[in-house]
Amino acid sequence: MIKILFYDTKEYDKKLFEEYNKEYNYDITYLETKLNKETAPLAKGYDAVCIFVNDIADKETLDILNECGVKLIVLRCAGFNNVDIQNLPENMKVVRVPGYSPYAVAEHAVALLLSLDRKIYKAYQRTKKYNFTLNGLLGFDIHGKTIGVIGTGKIGKVFINIMKGFGTEVLAYDIYRDEQYAKENEFRYVDLDELYEKSDIISLHCPLTKDNENMINKAAISKMKQGVVIINTSRGKLINSDDLIEELGKGKIGGLGLDVFDDEEDFFLNDMSNSYYRNTELSVLLTMPNVVITAHQAFFTQEALNQIGKISMQNIKEFFETGNCENFVN
Repeated sequence: MIKILFYDTKEYDKKLFEEYNKEYNYDITYLETKLNKETAPLAKGYDAVCIFVNDIADKETLDILNECGVKLIVLRCAGFNNVDIQNLPENMKVVRVPGYSPYAVAEHAVALLLSLDRKIYKAYQRTKKYNFTLNGLLGFDIHGKTIGVIGTGKIGKVFINIMKGFGTEVLAYDIYRDEQYAKENEFRYVDLDELYEKSDIISLHCPLTKDNENMINKAAISKMKQGVVIINTSRGKLINSDDLIEELGKGKIGGLGLDVFDDEEDFFLNDMSNSYYRNTELSVLLTMPNVVITAHQAFFTQEALNQIGKISMQNIKEFFETGNCENFVN
């Protein structure tokens, strides 16, 4: 029987995979602890490990997993920047869920934008206290604005379609351009400098790579419009937090919506309300009046979870039965 060790398991993960496992009958063990070099030895005797976005599979961790006999790393997410693919042992493979629900993430990006624009978060807190004044709640029409979209994969394309519905002009950047799709959906590909210069709102929908880490930094922000709104539902390390806070303090950035953060591993997806452990940059951002932060929940819809469970289990079955899988990362 195939043995699988789940790391960083939440109650909803266990409930989901227990339901899907009725079809496969794998021997699954669920751990709440995250994967790293200290916890990797727990995988001894397992055929596969299943991990999420904040688990760490660096070279040292991968070598330990290899020594433990692990043959497959199952990512129950689309991104794979937390796995050191370049140093993956020769007899180990990595699979992922490339398209669980682009609608979930794109719609959440829009939710962050609307919450920032129309000050929904402020109005909600006020009305709970029976304060129905409008002071400080002034927003702007999204209609007619220029939207910069960085990354036009499945999620980026869904976000573009939603923004076109608002009546916006869309500028896009991607190292792999889909010019036919751009023509059909009436948006333009431009270089990053033009996107920064002309966009009223910038939304990030690209994977994290060594080439684009900290791409939103002081130099990039200096090219943007005064009062630009930035949305990030991709990966935290796409943005340099120190530069971001400095430019927010100067008033250069009009609004910031984050579902991810640079050093989120110890915080996001965990209840830290009774802990004294804090991240300085995150704490500063949480105090700023024009910042809305959610806890890496953009993917978190029923439809997306079902796809994650279904495709992850299919990936495992395909690999162990055929030695191949259409969702290999490597």
